[in-house]
Amino acid sequence: MARSKKAMGVQQCLLTPDKYLKSILEYLCGESNKLHNCAVYYARQIWFKERRFVTKFDLVNEMNRNSHFRAMASEVSVQTCLSVGESIVSFAALLKKSMNGELEKRPRFPGYRNPGFQLIAFPKRALKLVDGKIRLPLGLQVKAWFGLKEFFLPMPSNLKFDELREVRILPRNRCFYVEYVYPASQIQVEVDPSKVLGLDHGLNNWLTGVSNVGTSLIIDGKHLKSKNQWYNKTVARLMDGKPNGFWSNRLARITEKRNRVMRDATNKAARKVIDHCLENGIGTVVFGWNQGQKDGANMGKKTNQKFVQIPTARLKTRIQQLCERFSIQFVETEESYTSKASFVDSDFLPKYREKPEGWEPSGRRVKRGLYRTGSNQYINCDCNGAANIIRKVAVMLGLDLSGISRGELSTPLKFRIWTLQESQRL
Repeated sequence: MARSKKAMGVQQCLLTPDKYLKSILEYLCGESNKLHNCAVYYARQIWFKERRFVTKFDLVNEMNRNSHFRAMASEVSVQTCLSVGESIVSFAALLKKSMNGELEKRPRFPGYRNPGFQLIAFPKRALKLVDGKIRLPLGLQVKAWFGLKEFFLPMPSNLKFDELREVRILPRNRCFYVEYVYPASQIQVEVDPSKVLGLDHGLNNWLTGVSNVGTSLIIDGKHLKSKNQWYNKTVARLMDGKPNGFWSNRLARITEKRNRVMRDATNKAARKVIDHCLENGIGTVVFGWNQGQKDGANMGKKTNQKFVQIPTARLKTRIQQLCERFSIQFVETEESYTSKASFVDSDFLPKYREKPEGWEPSGRRVKRGLYRTGSNQYINCDCNGAANIIRKVAVMLGLDLSGISRGELSTPLKFRIWTLQESQRL
C-alpha cells in the first residue's frame, strides 16, 4: 500500500509566440536538451569508473564551463543540472531498494535524451513582475545573437506573484506551453475516515466506485476509448508507406489533440470522484492497483492497445493529489482476485501468487457486466470488484462494510465525462 505525498500545484497554458520568439525558445530548449545529456555523460562516467554518485552541486560546478550552460540564463542552466542531479538521487534510492530485495528489477542509471527539445525552468529568483506581466530573462548570449534579453508572460489572475515558485516553458508536439508552479494549499473539509470509497479501474467502465454509505458510481470509458481508437487509425493511415521516424505537422497536431483529450478526461474523472467523496462525507479512498500490470499485459492485440494507452495511472495519480489537497486518506492496494471472488458471499481474497490450492470462488461472471453470486443473486461485475478492493484493507483500517448493500452493487449511477447530465442507473 502507498499513501500520497504532498505536491506542488501546476497551472498550464498554451503559449502562442511569434516566429521570432518561437525560434529563440526552440534554441533554448535545444540547448537545455544538450546540457542535460552532457550532465548525464559526466555523472555516468563518474559512476562507472569510481562507483560514486555525483551531487547536484558537483554537476553545476562541472557544467559551468560548458558552452551549452552559457547559452542560457544561468538560473535556467542551473535548473537543468539540478534536474539531472535529482534523477541520480532517485536512482541511488532505487538501487538501495533493489539490493535489499524490495524491487524485482534492477534499476538503470539515467540515460540520455533523444535529440530534440527539453523544458526550460525559470526559478522564482529569476522572475520579476513588471506592469502586471512576468519578466523572464534570456541570458547574455541570446542578447548578443538575437538582440533580445527578455520576454514577458501574462500573470494569471487566479495566482499571486509572491506564491509562484517556478515558471516552465514546456515544448511538446511542436507547441509551447507555459507552466506556473505554486504551492497547493490544503482545503479543510468535514469528512469521516470511517466512510470509504473503493475504486476499481477498467476499460468500458473506466472507474467504478462503491462506498460503505450506500452509494456507487461508474465513470464511463467508452467515449475515451473511441477517441484513442480514432487517433491510432489516423496515425496508421498517415504513416502507411512512410519510413521509420517519419513525422509531420499533421501528426504532431493530432497527437497533441489526443493528449489534450486524455488530460481533460483525467482531470474531470478525478474531480468527479472527489466531489462524490465531499458530497457524502467520505474520508478514505482505496484504489486497486497492481504494480507493473501493463508491462506483461496479454489480452490480445486490440485490447492491449486500448488498455496500455488509456492513462489510468495518470488518473490514479491525479486522484491521489486531490485527496491530499482535501485531507482525504488515499490508500493503494493490490487487486488480485477481486473480480473473481464474490463480495456478497464473503469469499476469501488471496494475494497475488498466494492462491491456496483448490481455491474456487462461489460466484462467477455470467456475461459482460453481470456477476452471479453463490446465492444466485445478480450484481454488477465492476461493483463487485470495487467492494472486494475495500475488503482487502478493511481489517487493517478498521472499516465497517455493513453499509454496502445489494442495491448499490446492482444499480450504480453512471457518469459520462463529456456530458453535463448523469445517465440513469444501470
